[in-house]
Formats: sequence, structure tokens, C-alpha cells
Amino acid sequence: MMRPDGKRPETALEFPQPDRPVSDLGSNQFSTEDKRDSVGEAQKVMDLAEITPGMTVADIGAGEGYYTVRLAERVGTDGRVLAQDIDREALQRLGNRVERERLDNVSIKPGDADDPRLPEDSFDRVFLVHMYHEVSEPYAFLWRLWPALRDGGQVIVVDMDRPTDQHGIPPDLLTCEFKRVGFDLVTFKDAPELAGYYAQFKAAATRPEPGDIETCRGKRGGGGAGT
Repeated sequence: MMRPDGKRPETALEFPQPDRPVSDLGSNQFSTEDKRDSVGEAQKVMDLAEITPGMTVADIGAGEGYYTVRLAERVGTDGRVLAQDIDREALQRLGNRVERERLDNVSIKPGDADDPRLPEDSFDRVFLVHMYHEVSEPYAFLWRLWPALRDGGQVIVVDMDRPTDQHGIPPDLLTCEFKRVGFDLVTFKDAPELAGYYAQFKAAATRPEPGDIETCRGKRGGGGAGT
């Protein structure tokens, strides 16, 4: 999610930069959908996240829509799914899929590298699946995500325990970055069947001012985090 020219967005300048590399944008098709379904990936994640009919959820970095379409079925006609990505071409393809499959409870919205652009007080769950390591402005991004959660809302992260420039992020570094912007870890589970781990966060009681956020100490090429 880095700008092509490598410069930071002006809207992110009041936030610290991450002390770690950022993965290049990977394929929007993390793996084939049949292969992911063969191990029950989406069902396991939705079960862990306790997704029920009527919920409002966001799929950030939705790509080709693997989670979007399955979340739409799980939340049902009384629920809503917002699919977001910074890749406009992927969103166009997903929009075509949503129309083709007549997913009337799904809406699509572009996001920015430093802002998921989610409406406030709107979501029971926000999904960041195999994409957080590509966020070039994690502190700004998470800080602006924080108000989007409803009371009791949670952020769901699925990622790999590997260096951040190799399409993953170590769990302690992930937890540190979330904590610095006002989130508390609720659940963590090693999940090889999900090609990594599952982490679930809730909004803490308060959110720091951007200038008060301290950068987690990562390691070049990945590694852990300082406290």
C-alpha cells in the first residue's frame, strides 16, 4: 500500500512511520478459492470471529472477494458487508462479481493507504486478512479505523509469522502496533490451516493523539517489537 513514488501521503505526516519494511502489494488472489475452501478457511475464521446473521462487517483489502461473498452469505439479508481495497481494478472486478451473484447486502468502497475510510460507529467486525503487512502507514490506518467499531466491535487479523517484507508480520509486532493506537488483544490462535495465525482486537477505552503515538521497534527484514 505504498504510493508509487515512495512518498508519504500528506494526511499521514502527523503519525509516526513504522520501524520495519513493508511488503510489496501481493496478488489479490492469495490462493485459489477452491483450495482455501478445501481447508475450510473462511468458515473457520468466521466461526472464530463469531459472525452471525444481521451483523455489519467490513472486508479490508477485499481483492477478488473471497471473504466478501462468504461474509455476505453468513450475515444474511439483514446484515451488511462493506468491501474495501485500494486497488481500483480489483474493486471493479469485485463489483462485477457482486452484481453477477446478486449480493444485495454488499457495498464497495475504495480506501487509502493511510485511511480505510470507514463510517464511524458502524461495524461489528472488521477483517484484515493476509493484507496488514502491506499497509505502509499502519499507525494512521489503525487510528482512523478505531472509530468505525460499534460498541463491542472487533478487528480480525489473519497473517503469517514471518518478516514484514516477506508477506507476514510477527505476532508481537502486530500486537504492539495495534496497542500503540488504542487496541487491546482479545484472542490469539496459531492456525496452520489458515496459513498463519488468527488475532482479534477490541478498541481500548481511549485512543491517543497522533503526536503521542510511539513507534514499535521492529527489525529490518522483520522480527519482533519493542515495548
